[in-house]
This record gives sequence, C-alpha cells and structure tokens, in this order.
Amino acid sequence: MKIKAKNVRTGRIIEKTYRADEKVTQAIVQRQPKQFLYRDGENFVFMDTGDYSQLEVPGDQIGDRKDFLVEGEEVVLSLYDSDVLDVELPPQVKMKVTEAAPGLKGDSVSGSTKKVKLETGLSLEVPLFINQGESIIVDTRTGAYISRAD
Repeated sequence: MKIKAKNVRTGRIIEKTYRADEKVTQAIVQRQPKQFLYRDGENFVFMDTGDYSQLEVPGDQIGDRKDFLVEGEEVVLSLYDSDVLDVELPPQVKMKVTEAAPGLKGDSVSGSTKKVKLETGLSLEVPLFINQGESIIVDTRTGAYISRAD
C-alpha cells in the first residue's frame, strides 16, 4: 500500500510504501477546549476551564494564528503528546483598534479603506469611519474586517 502522510510535527508531506504484513502505530491526537489567558514574552498561556490547569505554548507552534488570539477567547487546541499541532479559532473575533488615523466628517461605507492596528499587533484594512478605541469583528479565516462590534 502506498500512502501520502503529513508529519504532524513538521508539516512535511511524505510518500511511503508499506507491505501487507507491516503494522503502523496510530497517532492519538486530542482536541481540548482552552481559554487564552495572556502572552508571556514569546509564549502563549492557555487555561483548561475544567481543572484550571495552565499550558504554556511557544509562539512558533501557534504560527500566524497568534494575530487573532484575544485574551479570554475560547479556542480548541489539537495536542499530540505535549506538542500543539493546531489552534482552532472561532470563525470571528472581537478586537479593539489601538491605532487609527482619525476619520473625517462625511466618511461612510463607500468602499474606501484605511490601515489600522489592532490590540494583537495585527494590521488590517477597514472602512474610513472606524476610529481608534472602537471594537471591530474580524474573520479569523480570511483576516478581513466584517463589521463594527456592539
């Protein structure tokens, strides 16, 4: 049998051929809901809401998803042994605008955009009427602005 498999630690895809009498060990991947608490230097601290235990995850294991991690947000971590393989974010997150050029009188939803900086450091194109201090909703799959938050 010839297979294509993805190495869960490195992300590399390999092709391998097995004979009928060969055994393959199954990788047990656990999906655990966690709450993101805070960033500690390059590490991210998550808490299990059931037993309040904390898990510190290096930023390189989280990758680009760190731009969407807001304190208090619920995520699902996929774990193999103690390695984090994936961080499953909610489809949308509410984030605060920390830096934005001031909006001008008459700015509306016309299609014009400006670049703002969000609380996680993510830069994003938003409509001109969004101001510093406001909260917006961002799509975590595309990284795009969706709407103002309540």
